[in-house]
Amino acid sequence: MIALGNDEKAKYPFLTDAGEYLKDKGFSLVDFGTDPVLKLAVDKALHRIKVAAKGLVYKSNIVDGQASKDNVLELEVFSFLLAIVLIKLTGMSTLVKRFALAEARRAESYLKTDLGNASDNSKIDLATRIIYELFQIEVTKDNDFFVMSVSDYVKHSITFHEREWKLINRHVENGKVFLNPDKTVRLIRKELGNYINSKIINAPKPSMIPGLEGIVDELITISKDLTPTYTITTGEYPPCIKHAIEILEKGENLPHSGRFMLATFLLSKGQSVQQIAPLFKNAPDYNSRVTLYQLNHLAGISGSSTKYSCPSCEKLKIQSLCFATSECDNIINPLQFGKKRTNVRI
Repeated sequence: MIALGNDEKAKYPFLTDAGEYLKDKGFSLVDFGTDPVLKLAVDKALHRIKVAAKGLVYKSNIVDGQASKDNVLELEVFSFLLAIVLIKLTGMSTLVKRFALAEARRAESYLKTDLGNASDNSKIDLATRIIYELFQIEVTKDNDFFVMSVSDYVKHSITFHEREWKLINRHVENGKVFLNPDKTVRLIRKELGNYINSKIINAPKPSMIPGLEGIVDELITISKDLTPTYTITTGEYPPCIKHAIEILEKGENLPHSGRFMLATFLLSKGQSVQQIAPLFKNAPDYNSRVTLYQLNHLAGISGSSTKYSCPSCEKLKIQSLCFATSECDNIINPLQFGKKRTNVRI
């Protein structure tokens, strides 16, 4: 178990036993529903969840990576614990996924800062130990870079479809991959999110806390509003498009290249931006403003008048987005799916 100082407990509350920390301070969960002094922690927990539900990252009161005051540490740890309690009380899985991703992105920013802190070896050492203990990736510093084995890199980069993550585009020496702090931590974002997600799922569901019923009801309403209600015309879609839609419906993260493929395919099929936008509503990092901007850009409505086309099957294979079946009939673009069969002579 990693020994954490106060700064680390505030930055990475999922690594410490927040429940024990709460007991050590002499509080019970029931106190947060009745004690007006503790209401600040409840309000911060609610804010933390709401920010995550919008696809944003919660900004803490930590200054320069330090929890210099006791109340800052307490608020950070208490609000994280209470956020989990409130989410468990709602029973809404959508909130779990969004909160886990937002907290992973928050922790990611601190890990990047700690790895890049050339003047403090203790912070670098702690960050690499966190990465090793959570994900069994051994990271060592080599001048301005961080290195890991090729096998570890390949294992954890397999979910990235962008070309820059391909091993051939990385600096490799003697079986080691060289990365900057940003890429090192970005590599584990999904695993970090999964780790926090499992912590929430495995946490016991408490009884309703008197005084917090209204907050729980509010969060249930927020979660229901996040459920996608889209009007995409049904029909036979190619496997790659079906797979992308299934990923979004499950509330999982679809890579940028997959979102580009799905959006350009549907736009080419005559769907409007307003029809397509709700499809992305269940994505863990959903942001309505950004989604509409990107869709309008792809449709040639805003900015450049260029209307983007659906990628070819060859490009989708390179991006690991192709899930071809015999029904694809050797088409070269997803937009051709089903057309060859209509031209077959009988």
